[in-house]
Amino acid sequence: MSISELAKRPDATPYDRLAALGIVLPAAPSPIANFVTHVAEGKLLFLSGQGPTEADGRLHTGKVGGGVSVESAYAHARLTGINLIAVMQAALGDLGRVRRIVKLLGMVNATPDFTDHPAVIDGCSDLMRDVFGSIGMHARSAVGFGSLPNQITVEIEAVIAFD
Repeated sequence: MSISELAKRPDATPYDRLAALGIVLPAAPSPIANFVTHVAEGKLLFLSGQGPTEADGRLHTGKVGGGVSVESAYAHARLTGINLIAVMQAALGDLGRVRRIVKLLGMVNATPDFTDHPAVIDGCSDLMRDVFGSIGMHARSAVGFGSLPNQITVEIEAVIAFD
């Protein structure tokens, strides 16, 4: 069954959709400085910024619009989304508790003349829609920065409503 068919099934879980996409969640990445990966306040879960970190710890780095293409950066944003979902799993214990992906803030390490930030962060947005269905559709900002920590290509943070 394709992910688009699966997404239409009301009984499909985020785990069903992850499996259909061939995604195995990594361990939630550890913070790189003096902060925590998430904070729950009421029924909102605030996820600290995550980057394009592979399961083996390797980072994707560089300037989008320079040596990094939009297509590569889209894949990096998708990987960052997988890391955000891993943090959700660690924080909530069950992705079925997610009520809504409320908001994403996507930051792109871009050259000064780069203008296609939304196309990059779509890598994460598309993943959230594919994994969570209609509750994965969210408000979003996609902005460019002159640099990001460790020169990663993208960093994305999220706000999640949960039960």
